[in-house]
Order: sequence, then C-alpha cells, then structure tokens
Amino acid sequence: MDLRRGWLHIVQDCRMLPVFVVVSMAVGIAFGKLYGISNFELTPPIDAIKAIFRGQYEFTVPNTLALGVVIGLFLMMFPAMTKIRFEDLGKSARSPKQLLIVLFFNYAIAPFFMLGLAKLFLAGHPDLYTGLVLYGLAPCIAMVIVFTFLALGNNAMAIILVAINSIMQMLLIPVYAKLLLGEIRFDVWVVGESVILYLGIPLIAGFFTRRIGIARMGEAGFDRLKTGLETLSILGLLFTLIVMFALKGDLILERPAIILQMAIPMTLFFWLMFGVVYFTGWGIGLDYEDSVAVAFNSTGRDFEIAIAIAITAFSPAVALATVVGPLIEVPVMLALVWFARKTKYRLFEVRGRVKAAIPLDATTLLQPAPATKPQRP
Repeated sequence: MDLRRGWLHIVQDCRMLPVFVVVSMAVGIAFGKLYGISNFELTPPIDAIKAIFRGQYEFTVPNTLALGVVIGLFLMMFPAMTKIRFEDLGKSARSPKQLLIVLFFNYAIAPFFMLGLAKLFLAGHPDLYTGLVLYGLAPCIAMVIVFTFLALGNNAMAIILVAINSIMQMLLIPVYAKLLLGEIRFDVWVVGESVILYLGIPLIAGFFTRRIGIARMGEAGFDRLKTGLETLSILGLLFTLIVMFALKGDLILERPAIILQMAIPMTLFFWLMFGVVYFTGWGIGLDYEDSVAVAFNSTGRDFEIAIAIAITAFSPAVALATVVGPLIEVPVMLALVWFARKTKYRLFEVRGRVKAAIPLDATTLLQPAPATKPQRP
C-alpha cells in the first residue's frame, strides 16, 4: 500500500508534471523518427471507429495511431466525468454571466484574434496561414474539461459550457469558415460526430461509473477510488502526448521551423485569451473555480475539427499545419494550469472566493474511510 501510495503521489505531483510532459514529448518524437510515421497517410479517428463497427478495421500504422488518439483522450476525459455531481449541472446551466463571457470570447473575439495573428505572422505562408485560421474557428469540446479538472476548477460548469459550444459550432463553423477563408466545402456532421466521440462517450461512462460506484460503496468508498482515476487522467494525458508527437516526430526534427512559425502566434493566442478571460472573471466577482472554467473554455481550440476540415477541404500542407497545432496547444495549456493554480491564493483565496475542494492528494484519499455507527432513532 505504501509503495502504491508513493507512486500515485509522484504521478499526481504537479511539480513533477512538467518533467513527465517533456519525457512524453521526447518519447513521441523518438517513435515518430524511428518508424517514419509522417510518411503514412493518417486515418481520421472517427473513420477508424466506424471501421471497427463495420467489421472492416485493419491493424495498420495509420489506423492504430488514430485509435491511440481516441484512447488517450478517453483516458483523460473519463476520470473528470466521474467527479461530476450531475445534480450540479442544472445549477451551472443557470449561470448567465459565465455563459455570456464564454459565448462572447469564443465567437466574437477568438476567430478574429487568430485571423489577426495569422495575418501578422504567416502572411507569406498561405498553407500555414490557412491552417492557423482553421485552428481558431472552433472552441474545444474535450480537453478543456481535463485542463479545468487539473486546475481544480468547476467541472460541472465546464461540461455545460462545452455542451453549448458543441451546439454553437454546428451552426456557426460553416459561417465563420466562409467569412474568414472564402468558399469551402466540408461535411458539417463531422462536428456532431466529434461531439459524440470525444464528449458523449466519456460523459456516459463517467455517469454510470459514478452511479454504480456510489450505489455499491457509498460516497466515502467511491472517494477512495478518485485518486486512481485522477492518476489515470494524467497517464492518459501523457499517453496522448506520446501519440501526438509520434505523428510528426520525424518532421519536428527535419523541419523545426514549421513548429516555430506556428508556435509564436498560437502561444500568444492561448496566453492572451486565457489571461483576459481569467482576469475578467476575477474582476466581475466570479470565484476561482468558475473563472478557471470560463477561461479554459474560451481559450482551448478544437483541433479535431480543424484537422478534419483541413483533410477534407484543403491540401496536405494545410492539414499538416493543423496537426502541428495540438503539439503546441497541449504544453501551453498545461503551463496555464500551473499559472492558474499558482495565482489561486493571491487573486481568490485572500478574498474568500474559493469553493471548498479536496486537493489531488493520493496520501489522504488512500486512507481507509472511518467506520460509522448507525444512528439510533
């Protein structure tokens, strides 16, 4: 038990997370270089899932990598979903200030801000320019829940915001794509499929896991499982990083300039968007948990949608630019998790604007639950 407790504590220690992230990126790059993965035409993850249900799946490198992305994102999302008290979703839905902030920044600011950065940094590189604009069109519908979870934010609020963004995307992405990039054609149902795959399935799995776990073990017993689930989320994150960096590992080593060209505008986008929304939440009186939730939901971008549109409507060079995107986004968003947790006390706790929360601490959660005596009438 002591060995298990120590191992879980090391995995969950936020001070060690940057080390694990760097190691995962290096492992992914090494795999990509060793097997020349960039030479393969990658299968979209949704197509790989469809092939399984049709009985047509083949264990090829592109198909396996596509499933790796799906598995990694599920492992990241599922533990966060088990932590949700679904009765809190209704409360979060009745939060007009939070909803308005996210809608405003996601649809009135983010696409045009990314367009401006593309014009400023990539005007002479049309393929990278198009890829960056595509990347800014759609707000994230999956990983922002994980980042909110790691930053100890309001997970129920994050799910409500993601659900609203999912609906808005299907309505507005074709409009924004035509407005910012001209006449392009793509299947809008790819948005709906992504919502089901990356949000719906983990949400349903988390709901039933929590319901069955509490029914069998009680609230205290289920709490003792949370440490293992939280560790699973971090391991899923590291696995996802390995897969993503393996996709373009050889390209990163051979053409690092592409990474740098995309990294500068994208890093500026994520830090400025997060900072403005985070401090806006603080300024109008939101607590830390809600400020973190709205900041991540206004900042994260839906790279799955961007990649899918690029593959179906543009050249391979544009698709390459969108694939590079998450290689930059994930490490930057992890840095923002660190930033949020470091500023939590100075901005929020000293003003009493933090909900009571249990920290990600394996030591306390692995202690046996105290026995309770039945109350006599």
